[in-house]
Amino acid sequence: MPDVMSSSRLIGVGVGPGDPELVTVKGVNALRAADVVVVPVMDTGERGRAEATVLHYVGQEKVVRVVFALNERTDRERREAAWDAAGERVARLLVEHGTVAFATIGDPNVYSTFTYLAQTIAELVPGTVVETVPGITAMQDLAARSGAVLTEGTEPLTLVPVTAGAQALKDALAGPGTVVAYKFGRQAQEVAEALRQTGRIDDAVWGSALGLPEESVRPAAELDGAPLPYLSTLIAPARRDGGRGGKL
Repeated sequence: MPDVMSSSRLIGVGVGPGDPELVTVKGVNALRAADVVVVPVMDTGERGRAEATVLHYVGQEKVVRVVFALNERTDRERREAAWDAAGERVARLLVEHGTVAFATIGDPNVYSTFTYLAQTIAELVPGTVVETVPGITAMQDLAARSGAVLTEGTEPLTLVPVTAGAQALKDALAGPGTVVAYKFGRQAQEVAEALRQTGRIDDAVWGSALGLPEESVRPAAELDGAPLPYLSTLIAPARRDGGRGGKL
């Protein structure tokens, strides 16, 4: 890759959790204005949520599918090799086209592949301007679909990726405020146990495939320990007993 200063632009566009109607107007405009739109795909090749959402707004001819080995959790060397190849592919696109949008589910600044890509591009194509367009997150969508209130008054909000381990979730549940858990599908049993141990299961709700035909939104009390989709989301609302405005 040429080691020259660049006038290229890399734009991370959050396209929400899956429902194409939840992409912002600014996000749609950014996707349409870009020269190409990169969508991350797994090495198994199936169409992911980001790509499916993007195709509601731009033609297939503008979309470039780049393998990021997103399903690789154990083989670090293989994952790093895939990352290097993906970064180089996007760097070439920037040199060739100037403005590249990268579509990511949720928000590009919340547990997103885009963060790592931007760091790689800063090294490969110096001078690239990096921008982000915020997107609606899964916790916001689940709150809307389930009626769960994320925060009131002075309550804190804690977001925990359960890939960090169930203990981090238990610690958060033992504290105040609302707790949101991401990526807990493979540890559904540990999550259910943590909710019960902390007395937080009765008001908690989980959801998966939000906005898609296979959407599921159910009380967490129905969790039976069976594995759930990887991109499952949990909301355990704060304990509220002060009546209306009790936390103000």
